[in-house]
Amino acid sequence: MRRVTVRRSPVHGRGVFALRALRAGERIFEYRGKLTSWREAARFWHARNDCGHTFLFGLSDGRVIDGGRGGNGARWLNHACAANCETVEVGGRVFIDAICDIGAGEELFIDYALELETDAGDEARDLYVCRCGSGTCRGTMLGGHPS
Repeated sequence: MRRVTVRRSPVHGRGVFALRALRAGERIFEYRGKLTSWREAARFWHARNDCGHTFLFGLSDGRVIDGGRGGNGARWLNHACAANCETVEVGGRVFIDAICDIGAGEELFIDYALELETDAGDEARDLYVCRCGSGTCRGTMLGGHPS
């Protein structure tokens, strides 16, 4: 039985929702897509300047999983400052695990904890405003940078 589905999210665009209750610690699915370099991914997405999504997931070895090319529903996970899921990297693969119990019908979230170049200006930072609405919202999808 499928555990999740993708549908319209009240937070932003599409989101991933539990079809059944999920337990804390449960491995839900893998973030899939084309394994590539940041340079190649940036070149591809820059050429598609009409697209508002990039679906890029950086790996610790400097490569990237491009969920927009050959990806699955995990690419629709939205950000929340008080996320109910976490990402776990194992051997160049990324898995999504529940970090708390999640009820059927609830949206799944991860903390994007995005990083920008240190010299990025306010205009660049403004592109990463958080919409999660949680009581602990830091106002940004950037990691460790309060609004």
